[in-house]
Amino acid sequence: MDRQQAERRAAELRELLNRYGYEYYVLDRPSVPDAEYDRLMQELIAIEEQYPELKTSDSPTQRIGGPPLEAFRKVAHRVPMMSLANAFGEGDLRDFDRRVRQEVGEAAYVCELAIDGLAVSVRYEDGYFVQGATRGDGTTGEDITENLKTIRSLPLRLKEPVSLEARGEAFMPKASFLRLNEERKARGEELFANPRNAAAGSLRQLDPKVAASRQLDLFVYGLADAEALGIASHSEALDYLQALGFKVNPERRRCANIDEVIAFVSEWHDKRPQLPYEIDGIVIKVDSFAQQRALGATAKSPRWAIAYKFPAEEVVTT
Repeated sequence: MDRQQAERRAAELRELLNRYGYEYYVLDRPSVPDAEYDRLMQELIAIEEQYPELKTSDSPTQRIGGPPLEAFRKVAHRVPMMSLANAFGEGDLRDFDRRVRQEVGEAAYVCELAIDGLAVSVRYEDGYFVQGATRGDGTTGEDITENLKTIRSLPLRLKEPVSLEARGEAFMPKASFLRLNEERKARGEELFANPRNAAAGSLRQLDPKVAASRQLDLFVYGLADAEALGIASHSEALDYLQALGFKVNPERRRCANIDEVIAFVSEWHDKRPQLPYEIDGIVIKVDSFAQQRALGATAKSPRWAIAYKFPAEEVVTT
């Protein structure tokens, strides 16, 4: 195959593989067998090895993991990644609602599952993924771009050529966690205590190939500076992120009042063992960005959001 044919075929393969990957890792509805995906991937790898100049930043081959890093660079967040205040019972939620209504009147809320993972920020320019970072201290994090590229559900190119910074939670599904600990046990290595520690440890590996082998996943839960894109509410921002090709948790609900919020919390307290990943509570946010702005923030956390924490699941061992 000459270079012109290779360039056309590589573009065709990238489009096919990115579409099949989106169907498999985001929609959970694969349209082709794994063997067909693997065959096309091997064909693309062979073309890129023959013509290295045809490699692009959105090629699915970039997810395999590049050479090890010497160290992580520091990244300043354009919009701070603040931590949330916690609620531990219905009374705390009603107090939160009362404070909100005192400031801005009646408010609708968005409830989302609090994934037990590692908060990350992902930046796109003209639709292409250019940088990913850990939360760090909220203002400065570590550059983990190469490790985040190995997460198949994170798009390397968006469906529109927009520039934005999204926030999400990288996590290790329960099945990946059990497999990883079985492998570590067989090698006589120390076991990870929980999926959250395993996810954090995987994303802070200096060798991206190790991160790639850990089979992490990622839900995006927010858009930094969404109002600059003409978006008026958090629920609209989540729908927009989903339309761009991000994996947004479908188990979210817009609630008209605090009673609906409490019902959602109670529902997921009972249902959480059924999930294929760990959650440690529910995040509740005022939906309207105008109301969020009016409520503002303390030095540590926004006044328009709160994290309801489930009681720890305890087991007694003999």
